[in-house]
Amino acid sequence: MPKDYTSNLSPDQFALIEPLLPAAKSGGRPRSTSLNAVLNAILYLVVQGCKWQDLPSDFPPTGTVYTYFRNWRLDGTWQRLHDYLRDRTRAADGRDPTPSEVVLDSQSVPTAPMVARAVGYDKAKQTKGRKRHTVVDTLGLLMCVAVTAASVPERQGGKQVLQRLHRLGERVRRISLVWVDGGYSGKPFLQWVMDTCRWIVLLVKRPEAAKGFVLLQKRWVVERTFGWWCWYRRLNVDYEYLPESSETMIRIAMIRLMLRRLA
Repeated sequence: MPKDYTSNLSPDQFALIEPLLPAAKSGGRPRSTSLNAVLNAILYLVVQGCKWQDLPSDFPPTGTVYTYFRNWRLDGTWQRLHDYLRDRTRAADGRDPTPSEVVLDSQSVPTAPMVARAVGYDKAKQTKGRKRHTVVDTLGLLMCVAVTAASVPERQGGKQVLQRLHRLGERVRRISLVWVDGGYSGKPFLQWVMDTCRWIVLLVKRPEAAKGFVLLQKRWVVERTFGWWCWYRRLNVDYEYLPESSETMIRIAMIRLMLRRLA
């Protein structure tokens, strides 16, 4: 009998996303693995931060769970689930599915010792690891993320993630403003965004005379999103071999957050 872990999906939450999960392949043996159990195992790993091999035995076998995680990353299932729930969450808040304003920022996190790919040193944050270049809407919901080595400068990583966002086409048709902090200042970056994406960049700087905590317009939204991620132990340190897997872990955390709001 599976245990009722705090990270498990409720029946209503699973019912909300079940129609979007890939159907079993035709031919061969019928699928015997419960997709609900697979999702609960992956959510347990993201929330508790354990190793794949340390998943509790009442979940499906580790190899099976990881295969679903990997296959759904490659076929875009995680992205589709995330985007569907973001649209539903925005609609529940009375918003258009496509935001008109977004906020761009980055977060540097340390990597685990065994991670060697896309690792660098962020001198400003004094962190050896990876950097999460993140775009959120004004509700703090994830629009796009690009994980790079921590040594990648903000403006370079900002171009990378904004290019990804711009390629979404119709899904970002209403965006006109991008809020950023002082790390993205400089005419070349601002001009690049206008020429490439046709968006206006608004710079919000911290007042020079300010001391201690200061609530800055729009910028606090993305900082709150980074704060949400602290509740997911798998995200506090980057354990993933591939940056693409790191991005997927972030989407899974946001999927759980939105499911808890909707159901």
